[in-house]
Amino acid sequence: MRKANGPRSAAVFRRWYGEGPLHLLLLAATFALAGYAGVRLLEGDTFGVAVWFVGSALVHDLVLLPVYATADRAVRAVLGPGSGLVNFVRVPAFLSGLLLLMWFPLISRHATHYKPASGLSPDVFLGNWLLITAALFAVSAFWLGVRTLRVRRRAMKGRPSATH
Repeated sequence: MRKANGPRSAAVFRRWYGEGPLHLLLLAATFALAGYAGVRLLEGDTFGVAVWFVGSALVHDLVLLPVYATADRAVRAVLGPGSGLVNFVRVPAFLSGLLLLMWFPLISRHATHYKPASGLSPDVFLGNWLLITAALFAVSAFWLGVRTLRVRRRAMKGRPSATH
């Protein structure tokens, strides 16, 4: 029996699988974790969880997708179709929307059982979310400024100096 050598067997594996062995290992670990979470989640109210998943998929596809696709088209129309500036709006808007989605019951003051458990007033969450949203857009604007300065400096380096 022939002993497999390292580089050749790795090349054969990559050609057969399409990626390296570490990718396969991480993918298997991710599926194992997702399966474990699914089993734990379905231990309680299985029908309620299934209704929630189907409802969230329908709300996403029928309500949220058209809303954020229209907003993205509007931003691209304002900033220009080939502009690289769109992502400086997309990223903070996405993160802010994700935070809103995760903390919506607290932001909208629909979580009545939270105050007795934590001692925090539900009135602070809307303000905190707005501050975080403002901070995300401020960091994005700062990053855009840094990028613009770098591009200008590179352009200035390439130009010959004026001799008198």
